[in-house]
Amino acid sequence: MNDQILSLLGDDASYLLDHECKGFSTERLHAPGPDFIDRVWMNSDRNNRALGNLTWIYQHGRLAGSGYMSILPVDQGIEHAGGASFAKNPDYFDPAKIVELAIEGGCNAVASTFGVLGSVARKYAHKIPFLVKVNHNELLTYPNTFDQVFFGNVQQAYDMGAAAVGATIYYGSEESNRQIVEVAEAFAYAHELGMATVLWCYLRNSAFKKDRDYHASADLTGQANHLGVTIQADVIKQKLPENNGGYLAMNEGGVSYGKFDQRIYDELTTDHPIDLCRYQVANCYMGRVGLINSGGASGDNDFADAVRTAVINKRAGGTGLISGRKAFQRPMAEGVKLLNHIQDVYLDDDITLA
Repeated sequence: MNDQILSLLGDDASYLLDHECKGFSTERLHAPGPDFIDRVWMNSDRNNRALGNLTWIYQHGRLAGSGYMSILPVDQGIEHAGGASFAKNPDYFDPAKIVELAIEGGCNAVASTFGVLGSVARKYAHKIPFLVKVNHNELLTYPNTFDQVFFGNVQQAYDMGAAAVGATIYYGSEESNRQIVEVAEAFAYAHELGMATVLWCYLRNSAFKKDRDYHASADLTGQANHLGVTIQADVIKQKLPENNGGYLAMNEGGVSYGKFDQRIYDELTTDHPIDLCRYQVANCYMGRVGLINSGGASGDNDFADAVRTAVINKRAGGTGLISGRKAFQRPMAEGVKLLNHIQDVYLDDDITLA
């Protein structure tokens, strides 16, 4: 076991490394591995070009050939505003610095906007897989609104040499039906052109805030994942679950919302973070579609938090991490170090499925 990983896990080391999932045994999972494309994707309807680009992503960077992926996402200039995102490290207003961090950090791919990746495509698109984010929420409208709208089209991503396109759907929002249709059509065309697809499966509805914030509950995010794989996302990005019981809370007081089964809470999950994350994996067709969890906002304990998230994701059966702000809101050398710590978790054979 990597001593640095143990040190960063601290008192949680045994709690996370010795846990065994009971609700979904490992035998039920389509676990990540070097043969993941041949073992899992070979029987799908994805064409050879799409499988080729998905393979390129899996075979790039420090995690090449492991079946896991580490992606640097920097779309926060739109999603969270440029000043709020880059004031800590203004170098990253420059798109070249974003791609250079992903390359130096040994990432499988770099995810960003049409503008960022298009501005440096001729120099870098053949050096690292580009994941072009096609829709965004912007924060300049007053009052702020929350809706994902397209900033370009799939053909543009293909023309710049992208390996994949990514999109967000705000499941649970008033705009979600339109977003589902738009993204499903975009993903179908991306597959036709031979690109892979990655879906940010986020929840967005103020009603999900009850006694606690259920935007990151395992049951609701799990269902969002299940909707995401239905429109043929090849990889699902989801926030790490922080709690459970979103459906239970939404149905209090005689309100009827959604459909659920009590066994979700009594048999399939516990309150252990690895069990909660495994429920997310199970909703991704038992891991046939890779689950990558987000790294979250930058804070005081970024290195420890990133390693903890990676351990939970890996032991749950997930495919990797997509971590941005923790990496780019610091000097490049430190950002590279953080990304490498994440990757070290997936390279450590002693950290196994729970």
